[in-house]
Amino acid sequence: MWQRGMLLPWTQSQVSFLKDLVTLRNPLSRFSFVNYLHSVGRLDDFVNMASFLPFRLEISDYLQWVAKSLGLVRVEYSRECTGIETMSAEGDGVVTGWLARMADGSTIAARNLVIGTGRDAHVPAAFAGLPRERVIHSSEYSRRIADVDPQAPHRVVVVGAAESAAEMLWETYQRFPRAQCTMIIRSVGLDYYQTSKFTNELYFPSYTDKFFAAPEQTRQQVLDAMRRTNYAAVTPEMLDTLFRQIYLERLTGEPRLSMVTMVDVEAAEMVDGEIVLTLNDRMRACRDELRCDLVLLGTGFEGRPPSLVRDLADVCGVGDVRVSRNYRMITPPDITAGCYLQGSNEATHGMADSLISVLAVRAGEIVTDLLAHHEGTDPRSDADSALMWA
Repeated sequence: MWQRGMLLPWTQSQVSFLKDLVTLRNPLSRFSFVNYLHSVGRLDDFVNMASFLPFRLEISDYLQWVAKSLGLVRVEYSRECTGIETMSAEGDGVVTGWLARMADGSTIAARNLVIGTGRDAHVPAAFAGLPRERVIHSSEYSRRIADVDPQAPHRVVVVGAAESAAEMLWETYQRFPRAQCTMIIRSVGLDYYQTSKFTNELYFPSYTDKFFAAPEQTRQQVLDAMRRTNYAAVTPEMLDTLFRQIYLERLTGEPRLSMVTMVDVEAAEMVDGEIVLTLNDRMRACRDELRCDLVLLGTGFEGRPPSLVRDLADVCGVGDVRVSRNYRMITPPDITAGCYLQGSNEATHGMADSLISVLAVRAGEIVTDLLAHHEGTDPRSDADSALMWA
């Protein structure tokens, strides 16, 4: 999947449209991506495009189309959850529900909770002291870059070497025709995603069982080996686009796009209205200064659970956040309310946990587990309501 800040008009999904919300679990469902295309009159055009990879804008529209089509589910937008509390039955202290507190002061109560907020943005310590208006993480890019003057001669630095960093570099280069755009990379250069048919099998829903059952040390070995199938790499198409542009600028003698490799950012500070980056050049064994006006961070996300989940774990008296095979958070016996985590279980469920690849099957597993814990009750009743927070 992608973070909201990278919903750019020209970007495509990196996952097949067949891995939509339902098809891998129920190909006959009316909520499939193909039925969406048919409903909006775009099926012929999509087929003619001859691609398994829709534009991200189209996937986003598909998700909204599904949400609007749900008759028994209420979807609320622009609601910020600031914390979750437990609700106990009178007298016995058993936790039977959750109370989600919203930023506007309102609350929502539910017996079961599903959290899919995504992990927290990773901002390296070197950039923590810069003014917020001078630093944009990829998770906020599309919203915040709109406030930057497109005609000013900006000096923009992009930090990172994965797809989000490359996309921000290219989008910024096009958006600001007078800007100098520089990418800072710790490695020897940009690398491409591993997309062989064999590595793609590791994203099958069926692989989750095998991964979950493996020893912890083995799971970590698999994650390390799979890193370039999802992280720290760029699509071949984007690599080709960037290289061609750099080549063309070398040919014309009008360079605006550049890359600095094998360097670490050791410090970042404001000096006379400029951002001054201290770079450790490992190839030349020296330090350089790079001055710029704006820093874009394609530095990924924290490996630990999101803050909302960590805070909830503290409330529940859980030290180490763990989940069952069916994504239910393991809590003390006196907590009977269910809490399911999505997208933060990579260590136990594999790299596909944060992707749309297993979403359809995972949703079915969570529903099955919910019903198993409340056998004999009507899942549509208020007492067995479920609150999903994404």
